[in-house]
Formats: sequence, C-alpha cells, structure tokens
Amino acid sequence: MKITKQLYVEYVISTPINYTCTNLADHVDNISHDAINDYLRREKHTARQVWELAGPLINNCTEAYLVLDDSVQDKHHSQIIEMVKRQYSGNTHGLVKGIGIVNLVHTYQTDYYPIDFRVYSPDNDGKTKNDHFREMLQQAYEQKGIQAQTILFDCW
Repeated sequence: MKITKQLYVEYVISTPINYTCTNLADHVDNISHDAINDYLRREKHTARQVWELAGPLINNCTEAYLVLDDSVQDKHHSQIIEMVKRQYSGNTHGLVKGIGIVNLVHTYQTDYYPIDFRVYSPDNDGKTKNDHFREMLQQAYEQKGIQAQTILFDCW
C-alpha cells in the first residue's frame, strides 16, 4: 500500500489524539514509519483537503456545535524545524518548544470532524490566535455554509 493525501487526511480526521508517523504506520498495513515521514516531507497538506473529506460527513444542522481550540505540537527534541518556538502548552502547564495549531471542529452528538486548522506563527503572518479563530468562523459560516448555532471555546 502507498501513502496518499486521502489516506493521510482520513487518518487525521479519525485520530483525535495521536498524530504521529509511528501511530499511522501501526494502523496501516505495509507502510513504514520512514515511508510516512518521507511522504510528509514531500507533500503539503492544507485545511481545504481536510474540509473536502470531512465536509460530506458532517451533520450540518443548527443543533451541532463548532469547537475552537488551540494546541501545541511538542517538538522538544527538534534542533531546526521551521515555526518551532517556545510557547505555553496547557498539556504540560508550562513553556515547551513546539508548533502552535488552532483548530475548528464540527461536532454533532458523537461525531467530531476537524473542518479547519491554521498554524499559529505570529512571526510569519502577524496574526493572533483570535485572528485565526475569527477567520475560521467567518469562512465556516460564509463559505462552507455551516449551520451550527453554538460555538465552544476555552479562554487563555
């Protein structure tokens, strides 16, 4: 089997906790951790690809929820990875070297689907997490036609 964009995005959609090359290799026959790592170095993945796969799966109704959240992908062993910086991680309750991600998830009953994400990199784009959240919400309602009337988020 060969790793494809569709396979990788399906993995991201279906895996709420462990987004590692090793975890994906453990769940797909005949694909090694190294093959997945090489693939990720070559390919660019976008929020549009996530939406294209998740969009048809969501129950787009007014009773659904949109969940805005931020996370830090810990990269404490990294020496030189673009966009890695020291930032607060709620997971460790302290500063870590990592890549900040802001996420928008659509949920209805027991279904959870990511529908947008952004890399938090104020040094590159000058945007705050709130700027990204506003843009994602605006696009969800205006471009994706999301009908959810409740938005959930934590505060910092």
